[in-house]
Amino acid sequence: MNRTIRRASVFCLLLVLALLGRATWVQAYQARALADDDHNRRQTIAQYAQPLGDIIVAGSPVTGSKGTQGGDLAYKRTYTQGELYAAVTGYSSQAYGATQLEGIYSHVLDGTDDRLKNPLDVVTGKQAAPGSVLTTIDPDVQKAAYRALGDDKGAAVAIDPRTGQILGMVSTPSYDPSKISGTSDGNAWQDLLSDPDKPLVNRALRQPLAPGSTFKLVVASAALENGLYSSVDERTDSPDPYTLPGTSTVLKNESASAPCENATLRTALQYSCNNVFAKVAADLGEDKVRATAERFGFNTEKLDVPVRASKSVYPSGMDKSSTALTGIGQFEVTATPMQMAMVSAVLANGGELAAPHMVSEVTDSDGNALQKFADGDTKQVVSASTAEQLRSAMVTVVEQGTGTNARIDGAEVGGKTGTAQNGVGNSNTPYAWFTSYAKDKSTGKEVAVAVVVEDSGSARSEISGNGLAAPIAQKMMKAALKR
Repeated sequence: MNRTIRRASVFCLLLVLALLGRATWVQAYQARALADDDHNRRQTIAQYAQPLGDIIVAGSPVTGSKGTQGGDLAYKRTYTQGELYAAVTGYSSQAYGATQLEGIYSHVLDGTDDRLKNPLDVVTGKQAAPGSVLTTIDPDVQKAAYRALGDDKGAAVAIDPRTGQILGMVSTPSYDPSKISGTSDGNAWQDLLSDPDKPLVNRALRQPLAPGSTFKLVVASAALENGLYSSVDERTDSPDPYTLPGTSTVLKNESASAPCENATLRTALQYSCNNVFAKVAADLGEDKVRATAERFGFNTEKLDVPVRASKSVYPSGMDKSSTALTGIGQFEVTATPMQMAMVSAVLANGGELAAPHMVSEVTDSDGNALQKFADGDTKQVVSASTAEQLRSAMVTVVEQGTGTNARIDGAEVGGKTGTAQNGVGNSNTPYAWFTSYAKDKSTGKEVAVAVVVEDSGSARSEISGNGLAAPIAQKMMKAALKR
């Protein structure tokens, strides 16, 4: 063999070896990445090759599937009462992907999760029958919240304080996920994107706002936990009017006639005295208030229920006047309705936080559990004594104070109202908040709730936590207690 042929042969052999090496690399190391690539059409084809598994509420599916006409995607997602459950399910769209439970459990719901397959299916890549996602949602609570919010822009969350089960989660305005589940829903999608009220945003989890006076429960907890005051009935050192430290700004109370000067924490919660809680926050200092807030869940980066909630924030690096403003839930304090429901849940549950979750079980097509979420996985946030005292004070708020619209005959109900400033100089519509708990001693049922109304169309003078948010919470609590 002459030299030229030999060199050409060696070169061709090297090319063949390079191709074999590349093919081996792709098959062995890049197969999963390529399969999961968003631009891989085969992934979408596999996802919609068969009817999807269902998301279950109280034993009944709130999702479904139907066959399509033409194209390479055989089925598309449908929803039962889509607007009612959108904040729970999210959407599964052939064109725009999947969100919330639909997104988190997409591989279970489309049958591509390896846990659904037997060993032979794993080797051959055969698609298994899809599984299901069982939620903790109580349809009665969900419907009560959705109907009560009505045309208001806002959100509501209900939690069982003992177990952490999320019983209701509503965000309004809502949307029907069925209208964007196909490949030809571009107009509906653009309408949702351009809507200034942002219906695709889950306000219950993803819209942190100034919590206003509902945050006073956290500040009161900090005062008791740090020994600033020994009980909710000890008189505080709280001048009225109160001038923010280092400034000439006088902090006013909502009612000039309220008995807020040196008021006890109980009275200060009853009348929502700004001077008391601003002074408490300033006296404690930002570090102690933040430490208590963080035990409740503020500043948590990864609160997964299993959908991830936005971080509720208690700020740092403040001067004393700003720290005082955080005492009334203003300055840079923000909270989601989920976070404020957790605050009431802690106080209702003896100071313990049961990890909130809205999925109880993930199953295969035969109903066998692939994953279970335990109830009552708790951590101590505040002492039982602090929780007991603040429950008592919250009952006073509902029975004799600013939260009377939350009363339920025959049940123990405690709550806290809030009206939070919005915009520079409170130039925008204020937010109306209410967070509460209810217990039925005859049945043992319990619930903790938080409601925020961002905009109801009401005149500014009519906006209050008791007027707008408390009636919604009351309807949810009644539904949870089955009263």
